[in-house]
Amino acid sequence: MSHQPASGFPGGLRAVFLDRDGVLNEKMPEGRYVCSSADFHPLPGVAESIARLNRAGLLVLVVTNQRGIALGLYTLADVAAIHESFQQYLANFGAHIDGFFVCPHDKNECNCRKPLPGLFEQATAQFPQLAPSTSVMIGDSLGDIEFGSRLGMTTVYLAGSAEHRSPTAASAAAQADLRFEALPEAIDTLLAAL
Repeated sequence: MSHQPASGFPGGLRAVFLDRDGVLNEKMPEGRYVCSSADFHPLPGVAESIARLNRAGLLVLVVTNQRGIALGLYTLADVAAIHESFQQYLANFGAHIDGFFVCPHDKNECNCRKPLPGLFEQATAQFPQLAPSTSVMIGDSLGDIEFGSRLGMTTVYLAGSAEHRSPTAASAAAQADLRFEALPEAIDTLLAAL
C-alpha cells in the first residue's frame, strides 16, 4: 500500500501522465487546434522539467484528446509529426517522452476520449508495470482531472495563462488533489517528495 507524503504526491511514484495542450505547449484559443508543428509552442521550463523526471527514473507519458482529427482539421500522421518534432526539441535538453497516447475521436464515439480510461489502458498495454496508485495525472481541464481521479491517480491541476483557460477550469481546480500555476512548479514539488 503506497503512502501519501505531506506533499500530496503518492509514495513509490513510477509514472507521470501529462495532458498536452496547455500543459506542455501553449493552448490555442477555445475552438482552435494545434494542427502542425508551426502551431506547437513549448511552454517555458517544460523541457527542463521533463528532463528532471527522466533523470529521476520516472515514466513520462502524454495522454491527449485530439478531436481535430475527427473534425478533419488534421490527421493522426500530422499529430505524430508534431510529437516527433517535440521529441527532437526535448533531446536538446537531454529529455524525452516515453510514450504518446492520442484519442482521435469525437465526443461519445469511443472509450479513449478523456475522462474515459482508454488511453490509460493503451499505456498499460505498452508499459505493464503501470498502476494508478503509483501514477500522477497532470492537466489543465476537468476531463484531465476526472480521467486521473476515476482511475485512482493523484491529480494535479495547472492553471496556466488566464486568457486560454478551459471553461471547466474552476471545476478542475476544485476537484484536483493539488494545484499549481505551471509544470515546473508542480515538478519541483513532485521531485522533492521522492
